[in-house]
Formats: sequence, C-alpha cells, structure tokens
Amino acid sequence: MIKRFKQHIESQFNALKQTSVLLAISGGLDSVVLAYLLKACDVDFEMAHCNFKLRGSESDADAVFVEKLAEALQVKLHLQNFNTEAYAKDQKVSIQMAARELRYHWFEELCQKNGLAYIATAHHAKDDLETFLINLSRGSGIDGLTGITAHNEQLIRPLLSFSREEILAYAEANEIKWREDSSNASDKYLRNHLRHHAIPAIEEAAPQFLNQFQKSQQHLKEVALLLEDYTAMLFSQIVNQSFKGYELSIQKLKQTPNTKAVLYQLLKDFEFTAWDDIYDLLDAEPGKYVSAKNHRLIKDREVLLLTENKKTHEVVLWNEQDASLVLDNLKIKKEAVEQFSKTTATEAIFDKDQLDFPLKLRKWEEGDWFYPFGLKGKKKLSKFFKDLKYSTLDKESVWLLCNDQDIIWVVGARTDDRYKVTPNTSQFLKITAYYD
Repeated sequence: MIKRFKQHIESQFNALKQTSVLLAISGGLDSVVLAYLLKACDVDFEMAHCNFKLRGSESDADAVFVEKLAEALQVKLHLQNFNTEAYAKDQKVSIQMAARELRYHWFEELCQKNGLAYIATAHHAKDDLETFLINLSRGSGIDGLTGITAHNEQLIRPLLSFSREEILAYAEANEIKWREDSSNASDKYLRNHLRHHAIPAIEEAAPQFLNQFQKSQQHLKEVALLLEDYTAMLFSQIVNQSFKGYELSIQKLKQTPNTKAVLYQLLKDFEFTAWDDIYDLLDAEPGKYVSAKNHRLIKDREVLLLTENKKTHEVVLWNEQDASLVLDNLKIKKEAVEQFSKTTATEAIFDKDQLDFPLKLRKWEEGDWFYPFGLKGKKKLSKFFKDLKYSTLDKESVWLLCNDQDIIWVVGARTDDRYKVTPNTSQFLKITAYYD
C-alpha cells in the first residue's frame, strides 16, 4: 500500500511536498494509518484532535492515545475540548452537525494561525460508498450521487481511493495500534447500519461491487461536469442581475426543455427544497413566493426574482443635529429652507414646529396606515401599495419616516396630509431622499 500511496500523492497531491498540512486525527484506524503514511512520504504535517466530551472516559482516553502518537511520530499536536451538547442545544442542531461545525471551524482557525495550506481527513472508499447510499435514500440529485471529493479547496482526502480492507491490512502488517470508537458498533445511525448490514450483503452478492461502484461514480462525475457547463450556458440566456437580485425570465424558462430540471440546476445552491412549489410559481399570481433558509423566489410579473430573505430592521433614530443618514438602500438628508417650494417625489417639506425629534425611520408592517397628502381620510399602506402596483420586494424596500407613531412620509412616494405646511408655517424643513 505504501508504494501505491506514494504514487498517489505524487500524481494527485503533489502540492503537499511544498507546503504544510493539518491532519484531523481521531485516534481511529483510518486517521492513524494516514498519519503514518504521511510521515513515510515526508509530508510536513501537524495533527489536530477534537475531544467532543460525548463518550466520557473513552473520549479522554482517545486524547491521551493521540498525544502519545504525536510524540512517537514527532509531530506537533493541537488538542481542543468542546462542550458539544451545549453547542447543539444552543444552535438547535443535531449532535453530529454540532461536532462537524465545531471541528471544521477550529481546523480553519488553526490553518490560518499556523500557516497550514490544507486540512487532511482520512475518508476512504467505503466512506464514499456509504455517503452515496445515504444520499440515494434521501432522493438526492446528481450532485449527491457523485459522493465525496478527493480535493475540495482547502480540504483534501488522500485515502479516498483506498478501501478500508487495504488500510486495515497495512495497519496489521506494520503493527500499528489505534483506538476503536464504541459508538461505531451501534446501528442507531443510518451510516453505521449501512456499514454493518447493507454493504456487506451487497459485497457478498457482488464481490467486485466497490470497484464497479467507483467506475460508475466517475461516470457520474463526468456527467455532472457536463451538466455544469450546460447550466452555465442556460444561466447566461435566462438570468439577468438587477439591483433587486437575480431575475429569471419566465418566458425563456417555459421555452427551455425539461423546465423543472432547469429550475433545479439554476437554484440548487440556494438551499430550496419545495421544488414543486417553485415550478408552480411560473403560473402563479404576482407576489407569490417560496422561501429557503436565506433566500426567496418571488413571482414578479414576467420574472421569478431571486433575492435574500427580508431582514428584520430596527427603528433608526434621526436626531435633530444629524444633517443626514445612510441606511441599507437609502440616503436621506434634511435642511432648513426659507420658504415652501415645489417638490419632486424624492423631496418633502414639513412644518418643523410640528416635528418632535428624534424622527424615526423604519420599514412597513401589516396594519400601518397614514393620511395621504391630497386625499381625505386615512388609508392602509397595504392598499396604498396595491394602488401603486408595488411588488413584494418594492414594499419591503420602502422606508417610512415617522414623527413619534405617525407616518409622515412614505419615502419617495407620498407625505402625510396632517404634516403639510400651511400659511401659518414659520419654519420649513426640507428632506431629500435617494434610494440606491
């Protein structure tokens, strides 16, 4: 194995000879063997071990074992304890996800602090097969079926083309010791169940299954690359970028064969899951939308508008001594003027004596109302926006200038009739606003 590993490093990871690597070391068979192999190949590396405090004394014993391994290999070791359960509870994620987030965040910090170019993990071919089957069981698209990548930016997996049997044989032949994680024996998690039952049954029925699987997966990766090129071409034809976000032409989407698959390819990186609902947006009423974690897709007349989710905005106070303010998408300033003059949509003039500083700037909320200048009586902003044919995004972009609880200006649209200047006005305050 050592000969093939050296050839593998030279052909696929030649950069490791000119830089330093951080090896994620658990103390288990795979990572311990990788440590010995990297040492045999004269790769400059340091090791990092996470004690997640999930298995009591067993976790602490793993840490002691890794410390002794580092001494034996004469390799620098970084050791970190984590309160994984508290982090999972605080972040509302599973223990597995918490452990993943904690370790990779720490690994990245170590690399930056110590000038390490790569993070090496000991994933092997069976890990790749398990991931494939897990993603297959979840209805994954082609990206999920291409499995684990050997090189993903800073993260590298030098053992990915090797089977666990090869790794075990190397360890036994070289009398290498390692730690067994007792949780790996449990069938509680899907990965372990596949490892203990499904995969052995498949390999018993088809002894060459792993080799054939790797060939099939290589074909899938080639198809995925071809699909990426096709998607890039479609992106240039269907998508336009504006100040609102990305606009997907509904007409061009409908003219493209396999529209549903095309929508998936264009939007899969934005964490959407309700793909049937997204497809239905093509014929939905304007204003309908589908949300993901950080983005929304909104039906906006002839386009589907991809934008970030609406952010919660606090009330911004505008003190009397401040001549101007710069907000997310708005620049606004005020100045005293001698007399009333005709204004544009971006300007408003108020009777200063009616204003009680600080003024407030905020976004609209359901139930808001004001007295539109030139009209009798009050009007809900939702109806006012509807009359102006504002889209969902237009409504969310508008700022409201308020005096105490009163909306005195829907900025850029209409002032409030109660705050208009009169023949008795003695102090005029002009406010000018510009939306980006």
